Order: sequence, then structure tokens, then C-alpha cells
Amino acid sequence: MAKGTVNKVIILGRLGQDPEVRAAASGTTVANLNVATNELGPKDPSGMRQENTEWHRCVLFGRTAELAQQYLSKGSLVYLEGRLQTRKWQDQNGNDRYSTEIVVNEMQFVGGGQGGGQGGGQGMSGGQGMGGQQGGGFNQPQQQQPAQQRQPQQQPQAQPQQSTNNFDDFDDDIPF
Repeated sequence: MAKGTVNKVIILGRLGQDPEVRAAASGTTVANLNVATNELGPKDPSGMRQENTEWHRCVLFGRTAELAQQYLSKGSLVYLEGRLQTRKWQDQNGNDRYSTEIVVNEMQFVGGGQGGGQGGGQGMSGGQGMGGQQGGGFNQPQQQQPAQQRQPQQQPQAQPQQSTNNFDDFDDDIPF
């Protein structure tokens, strides 16, 4: 990372369509997501606020892309972290075009589809970035271990202790 710079994006939004998944020439799985985020705009003269929707193009690589394909669908609420990247490409007429997208390095499933709000998140990160660079390791979602059955243990009978509050031994020096 260059000294004194930050390129980090965090969004929480809903998928506008099912993930578009393909295999890159290198064999790496690539998923494209279109994620919508909403915010309230300024009040109009009547005092009403209009909701503004912003669409974000996101790209995922490797195992993260495979999990997105398996578990995400249109309307899914998802938390994404990544970085902005702008690509230059040429259209059919030879004109230069630019696309800015979020290269995702962490994804968490936040809830169910349109119903939203329910369920906890499962997180994962990693995948490969553009050009085949490794974007980090993949963290397997944590699995809950079944609670072990414990036999009730007999608690030993507590012996009454004599109170020996001898404050003369207390050090008056407070370390702050």
C-alpha cells in the first residue's frame, strides 16, 4: 500500500439480479454482482424526502465467487468490503471506455432475501484479484459446535470464612 493512501469501500445492499458467474481464462471463478444501496435525499418543499438508489458493480474471485453463486440471489442482503478499481477497455467501435467497480475481498451474508433482517451473517474473504494476484486467504465460515452434555457436579459445601478486613496492609499509592 502506498504511504498515506487508502482505497477501501464498504457497502451493505441488496442484489438487483442473480450473480453473473464465469470462468476466467486462468480457470479462476469470477462473479459480478449489481448491488443497490439506498439513502434519503434532502427534503423537498413539501417536507417529503425522496429515496435515492445507487447501483454498485462488484466483482468477486475464487472461492468467494463460488459461494456468492451458491448462496446469493436477486434481493439478497449482503455486506461487502473491497477496493475501487477502474478498468479501461475498448468498445466495438474502438472507443476507449472505463468501468469502475468494487473488487471484493470480504463478503458476509446478512439475511434472507427480500424479507431481510433475519439470520446471522456468515463471512468469507479472499479470492484472486485482477491479473492473478492472490487477494488473501479464504476464511472458512465458523461452524457451531454442539453443546456438550455435562453431568451436574456436586458443589462442595462452602465453609464460612472469617472476615479479616485489615485495611492497614492496603497500599495508598494508586498507580494512575
